[in-house]
Amino acid sequence: MGTPIPQPPELPLLGNAKDIDPHNLLVSQMRLADVYGPIYKLRIGGKERVTIGAYEFLNQICDEKHFQKELSGPLLQVRNGIGDGLFTAHNYEENWALAHRILMPAFGPLPIKDMFDEMHDIASQLLSKWARYGPDYRISVTDDFTRVTLDSIALCAMDTRFNSFYRETLHPFVDAMVFFLKESGNRTTRPEFLSNLLYRADTQKYWDSIKLMRDVADHVIHERRAHPSDKKDLVSSFLNGKDPKTGKTLSDENIANNMITFLIAGHETTSGLLSFMFVQLLKNPAAYKAVQKEVDEVVGRGPITYEHMGKIPYITACLRETLRLYPTAPAFSVASKDKDRPTFLGKDMYECPPGTIITALLPRIHRDPAVWGEDAENFKPERMLDENFNKLPPNSWKPFGNGMRGCIGRPFAWQEALLVTCMLFQNFDFVAEDPNYQLSYSQSLTIKPANFFIKAMLRPGIDAISLERGLYGAPTKKDLAAKDQKIEKMTTPGKPKKPMSVFFGSNAGTCQALASTLANAAAGYGYDASVSALDAGTNNVPKDQPVVVITASYEGQPPDNAAHFVEWLEGLKGSELAGRKYAVFGCGHRDWQATFQRIPILTDTLFEERGAQRLVARGLSDAADNDIFNDFDKWADNTFWPAIIKEYGGEAEADVEITGLDMEISTHIRSSDLRQDVSEAIVEDVKVLTAPGEPVKRHIQFKLPTDMTYRAGDYLAVLPINHAQIVRRVFKRFRLPWDARIHIKEGQNTVLPTGRDLGLYASLSAYVELSQPATVKQVATIAKTIPEEEMRDKLLAISKKDDCINTLKRASPLDLLETYPTAALPFSSFLSMLPPMRIRQYSISSSPLVDPATCTLTYSVFDTEKGGRRYLGIASNYLAELQKGDLVRVSVRPSHQAFHLPLDIANVPILMICAGSGLAPFRGFVQERAKQIEARRTIAAALLFVGCRSPDKDRLYAEEFAHWESIGAVKVYYAFSKDASASKGCKYVADRLWAEREEARALWDAGAKIFVCGSGAVGDGVRETIIKISLEGMKLRGDEKTEEEVRKWFTGIRNERFASDVFA
Repeated sequence: MGTPIPQPPELPLLGNAKDIDPHNLLVSQMRLADVYGPIYKLRIGGKERVTIGAYEFLNQICDEKHFQKELSGPLLQVRNGIGDGLFTAHNYEENWALAHRILMPAFGPLPIKDMFDEMHDIASQLLSKWARYGPDYRISVTDDFTRVTLDSIALCAMDTRFNSFYRETLHPFVDAMVFFLKESGNRTTRPEFLSNLLYRADTQKYWDSIKLMRDVADHVIHERRAHPSDKKDLVSSFLNGKDPKTGKTLSDENIANNMITFLIAGHETTSGLLSFMFVQLLKNPAAYKAVQKEVDEVVGRGPITYEHMGKIPYITACLRETLRLYPTAPAFSVASKDKDRPTFLGKDMYECPPGTIITALLPRIHRDPAVWGEDAENFKPERMLDENFNKLPPNSWKPFGNGMRGCIGRPFAWQEALLVTCMLFQNFDFVAEDPNYQLSYSQSLTIKPANFFIKAMLRPGIDAISLERGLYGAPTKKDLAAKDQKIEKMTTPGKPKKPMSVFFGSNAGTCQALASTLANAAAGYGYDASVSALDAGTNNVPKDQPVVVITASYEGQPPDNAAHFVEWLEGLKGSELAGRKYAVFGCGHRDWQATFQRIPILTDTLFEERGAQRLVARGLSDAADNDIFNDFDKWADNTFWPAIIKEYGGEAEADVEITGLDMEISTHIRSSDLRQDVSEAIVEDVKVLTAPGEPVKRHIQFKLPTDMTYRAGDYLAVLPINHAQIVRRVFKRFRLPWDARIHIKEGQNTVLPTGRDLGLYASLSAYVELSQPATVKQVATIAKTIPEEEMRDKLLAISKKDDCINTLKRASPLDLLETYPTAALPFSSFLSMLPPMRIRQYSISSSPLVDPATCTLTYSVFDTEKGGRRYLGIASNYLAELQKGDLVRVSVRPSHQAFHLPLDIANVPILMICAGSGLAPFRGFVQERAKQIEARRTIAAALLFVGCRSPDKDRLYAEEFAHWESIGAVKVYYAFSKDASASKGCKYVADRLWAEREEARALWDAGAKIFVCGSGAVGDGVRETIIKISLEGMKLRGDEKTEEEVRKWFTGIRNERFASDVFA
């Protein structure tokens, strides 16, 4: 008797049908593997199916002596369109063996080499398109890679041109194929009579799609027979080939089946491979840089040839690693050849009844920590370089299927992917349109990234004309750099303005707001400033104009939209930046002491080392002082602009005031005009977690958009709306009707839309920060509009003090205008003072294993009075006012890769330490562990240390954690700051950690990972306690170290065995 295979609970009649989302099949399968482990079974339509997700089982089923490919699910439906083609033929069908033997020579090394020039021709069309459309064109990566791969298989294998790059839409074959594959999957989830009864339109379109595909195949065959060719391609093998074993030829029906098979399989998987690789390269600047470096060193600027394909090991490794994480054909199925006896899988002898279909879930198997380690989720091409790749266990990497039923077209796809990658990186630099893009899947039988867009900029020294001449063999100009470049610039009427480039690196939007502020002020000094993300400056830092870099650091790492720039900058070796003149302003938070201002300092240093001239000393602001905008204004007014005018000239003014926007106000049309780039979630539940009188902490649950996924430990970014009370204050102060509208003229530097009418209420609510403290410059500007001399002079005097902002109790421009009601500041000037609305990130407090379509937040509500003024946290109060059914604009942002649960849940213990709403991510962690326990998974031990005020007033989710503790998901220790007697005399969470240090140390010695979430004070206290525990433990073991040595050791384990999420 073998071990029973885990299975989700069945529903009457439906079995496990509800456990699979047909629109997100892969996500459903991966979630079930996370919950039930590396093997589970489902009963759907009365049939039992087993899914495996670990290398141990894959290695066993790849033994072709005992297992063979088995068609199941969608593949059986796909036979409606391609019958007994190579991909969908049953093992017993003679046509599979015939076609396989006839076609194998067509994919040998020499035929594939002969296809190189035609592949190059099609890839050149892709490059020409991207070059002509320019650097601002929004490229749909999957669409254009589909064009290039479809046209390549058509031309190389069938001598047919689909000319996909010369039409606005994709070739009709693609639309028909996509629907055919999706509907084949859908048909497996419903009885056939329902398809004919309730899905008549889809059923008709399904058969119409099949007809269109067969018409395309028949046309190719007819044309070749009508116009014979000596070309030794796939069609030639189809029509003229004879089976070397039996002498038989292929029937016309089987030829058509295989034609469609190759048109589908020959482009769909390669398109997905290239798309997924671009996602990962743009998220991993070091790998991106290594790819470009390899192309530059191996190919240079000359033509790419077939011989280069064998000399690019790093690109090869990137393709392998992409297929490890995202095998574009994500599963294959087998069954035992012995139909009479049960099959036993793995060392635990999981029993499969005779005839059971076993599906290998490759994206989970390819992440098995037993083979790939705890960093298996990370894109790491180095593990796939030949030396490492050749040492992998047998059958551990299977993106092309297994054995004789594996992909026959692998050599074709591999050469095509290498060539396209080389050509693109030789000629372009790339940035993601959305640096925060979160991967989601578009799935039929294969998978691709959904909604992924990039922008492509020609590399320095290349223009569209010279690129095309080089691609198609025409002579190019000898010295592109020496040619005259006449750039026609748009200028505002009046005196021409000098150019300036402002680059920002920003995740939350603060540095972007500072860049916009500087660009807006530049006009008053005689400059026309462009504003771009730092990644746009990669290999593209302009000369002959001042260059300003405004950036932050995130735990020592660059912001998402600056990662490629920093990677490029670090890779420079000589004086590549000679002739550039620059200034740097950095933002940071001193609580991250070890990495405070790291990226601004690095940028400033490397610019100078690589030959650029520093215009002014680096400016900096510490977010811990809550004075970023004022610090920036001081640096700009007192340091930056005087230096710029001295170096470049300009319209120097003793006191440049904030300029108003050129705009009109309209008061007669009522409507909202909201513009947001994030997706809509729906509020499903809200509740208060704390007792009356306690600092308020709340819980909110969202229904996420269908394509939004997350992991426990990730963030949810919320784009808030200003509190209605604050917005009403603006209308009251400026005496505006609530339905007022504004029209801002085009060409002005503002985050607000220009050139059209805007609802003022919506604009003030959604676009700008109304509570941001006024800067010194803003204080002075407001003061000058006060008609009463005494009040004016008093406020001007305050504006000149070093502690101006604190003297004014961090008053916003609106606060000041209310305090000085006679101030005659124009509304346009007030609006120009307001920085853009920024997103706020909250740790998600749930696990997708419970429900992948929902997530929860646990947050503190900031609402306090100080000095007679009420302070409202913008985002927390926005969330607090939401009700069930409300729509919220959100996006998922990944946390640091180290701040996730271990992959090896059975053997790696965890320690979690937090205070207050810092409990949020750990609720998600423990919820996930509880779900796995319910599925009878074995998990390692976990300790949770929680700091709060009282055992009965703010012990968040007390009942939940008590239940989870009772089933073994966690052991919880509390520290109550207002009732330490209830927590062994421990007032703070670090104290409780010290009190329970023996148990904590035992888990650490067993390989535990430590996670910390809370304020900077919590993080500091926990760090010191861990160092103290470590010193004691080393002493007890006779391995005594100095405190300095232990601190150095502790720094070394950061983001490996210790991960923190410390917030201000």
